[in-house]
Amino acid sequence: MTFVVSRLAVVSPLTTTTLFATIMVRPSLSARPSTATLADMKNVSPTYLKHQFLIAMPHMADPNFAQTLTYIVEHTANGAMGLVINRPQELNLADILEQLRPEIDPPARCQGVPIYIGGPVQTDRGFVLHPTGPKFQATVDLEGVSLSTSQDVLFAIADGVGPEQSVITLGYAGWEAGQLEAELASNAWLTCPFDAEILFNTPSELRLEAAAAKLRVNLSLLTSQAGHA
Repeated sequence: MTFVVSRLAVVSPLTTTTLFATIMVRPSLSARPSTATLADMKNVSPTYLKHQFLIAMPHMADPNFAQTLTYIVEHTANGAMGLVINRPQELNLADILEQLRPEIDPPARCQGVPIYIGGPVQTDRGFVLHPTGPKFQATVDLEGVSLSTSQDVLFAIADGVGPEQSVITLGYAGWEAGQLEAELASNAWLTCPFDAEILFNTPSELRLEAAAAKLRVNLSLLTSQAGHA
């Protein structure tokens, strides 16, 4: 379903249903244990957060998610999937293309296209968020933004014919049924409406603060007792 940097991936037509089913049915969705109790998970009424941002609270101790801003791709009764969008890693698009298309030298501009750590799960699988419009072999529309997971989107970006704006990640964040709801109830996250300006036009190091500012929140002033919006 998604492009894999260690080998060529076979892609098929993508919808939110097939994407979510393919990824979310795995028995262990998150690389981290939940701090919420089973009782919390059973007693929290669901509020689904698809197409919203998750803002990590300052007291988030998990190094995978401390000081992160996460875009929620899907959230249902079965669980949730998201992509961290403010953690660039040392890899760039040129590095990825050297593995996926080794017979062609990547254009120099690809060295300036960052690759983000999308989350701790399946870190060899790639996801590309971009404005709605271009369609690739595996593209799904997500209410004003699209998610593409096939190699051709990377080739199009490299060749100058792809989306002008994009966020490329490797890996994703996953939550089992009820886990995200329980974490919200325990004040691990703030929620924020999606804003394409933050995703595509704000430097990655400023995205977390920009999302908090939409809520009129100063993260540096919050304590572990602060609630979620």
